[in-house]
Amino acid sequence: MDTKFLRNVLLKGLILFLVIDLAFIAISPSWLGRISLYNRIFPGRERFPFGEDSAQSYNLSLFDLDAMFASHIIAAGSKPADEFRVIVVGDSSTWGTLLRPEETLAGQLDAAGLSLCGRRVRVYNLGYPTISLMKDLMVLDYAMRYQSDLILWPLTLEAFPADKQLSSPIVANNAARVDDLIHRYDLPLDSTNPALVRPGLFGRSLIGQRRPLADLFRLQMYGVLWAATGIDQTFPADYTPAQIDYSTDVSFHGVQPPALDPAGLAYGILDAGMRAAGDTPVLLINEPILISKGENSDLRYNFFYPRWAYDQYRQQMGIKAKGNGWNYLDLWDLVPADQFTNSAIHLTPAGESLMATQVEKAFAGQACP
Repeated sequence: MDTKFLRNVLLKGLILFLVIDLAFIAISPSWLGRISLYNRIFPGRERFPFGEDSAQSYNLSLFDLDAMFASHIIAAGSKPADEFRVIVVGDSSTWGTLLRPEETLAGQLDAAGLSLCGRRVRVYNLGYPTISLMKDLMVLDYAMRYQSDLILWPLTLEAFPADKQLSSPIVANNAARVDDLIHRYDLPLDSTNPALVRPGLFGRSLIGQRRPLADLFRLQMYGVLWAATGIDQTFPADYTPAQIDYSTDVSFHGVQPPALDPAGLAYGILDAGMRAAGDTPVLLINEPILISKGENSDLRYNFFYPRWAYDQYRQQMGIKAKGNGWNYLDLWDLVPADQFTNSAIHLTPAGESLMATQVEKAFAGQACP
C-alpha cells in the first residue's frame, strides 16, 4: 500500500474527527437526552432509571435529567383532559427501594381508583434515591412542565442539613441547573463549591463525554428488557435489616444538643420548592421513620436521628407550615418498626399501604379550581 496515501487518509480522518469534536464542544448538544425510544417503541418507565446492577435490574444511574424524564411514563404524551395529575417527588423511599413499582406510595395511590374534581387521579412516581432537598427541588422544577394538579412531597430531616445539599451525585453533575436555581430563588448556596462538577474543554469533548453518551445508549437498550419483564431493580433473597441498636452518640451532622439551629437546615430550599410549584397545590409529608426499641433507643429513634434533633425538627416544621399556610401531613410515627426493610425510612408494601391510606384521606381536603 502507498505509504503517502495511507498517511493522507489518516491525516484527513484525524482532521475530520477534530472538526466534529470541536463542533460537539461548541454545540454542547444537551438535547440528546430528549431523544428516547421510551413512550414510542418501549413503554415509559414507572420510575426514574436508577441502579448499579444493570445485568439483573435492566437499569442504570445517570445524571441526564432530560433522559430521565424522557424515559418516564409522564412524558408519554399530552395530558388527557379527564386526568387529575398527581406527581410525587422525594428520596429512595418514594422511588421504592426493595419495592416493585405498584407497591410504592405512588403505585398504591394510582391503583386506588381515586377521582378528584370530576377527573380520574393518575399518580406519577418522580422520586429519586439520595436524600437532599436540592435534588427534590431540581426534579420538581423540571416536572412543572408536565401540568400537575397536585404535588406530593414526602421528606425527612436527613434531607435538610445545609452541608449536604450539593453532595448528591445527580445535583453535583448538574451544575448549570444548580446555578439557575440558585439565581432564580436566591438560594443560600455557593455556586463555586468544588462539589459541583464543571467539565473543562476536554471533559466536554466526545472523548470526555464518552461515558454519558454510552449511558444514554445503554438506557435505550435496556428498554427491550424493561418492556419484556417490568423489572427495574434487583430483589435480593436476603438483605441487612435496618439497625435497631445504637451507640451513645447523639450528634446530628456534627451538631450536639441541646439546640438544633434552623440556620443549619435548608428551609430556604423547601420554600423555593413551594414557589416553584406556583399555583399547583403541594402536600408536604413528613415521612414515617423507624422508632427503635433496641439498645440506646432512649437516645436515638434510629440510625439517622437522635431524639433531641428529630423532636426539634418536627416542632420547627410544624411552626413553619402553620406560619406559611403550607398543607402539611406529619406521619412520622405511623408505621410500626417491623414494617421497615433495610433502612429507617424504607417501608414494606404494608407500611406503604398505611401511608397511602393517610394520604388518600388528605386528598379529601383538596380544593378544585
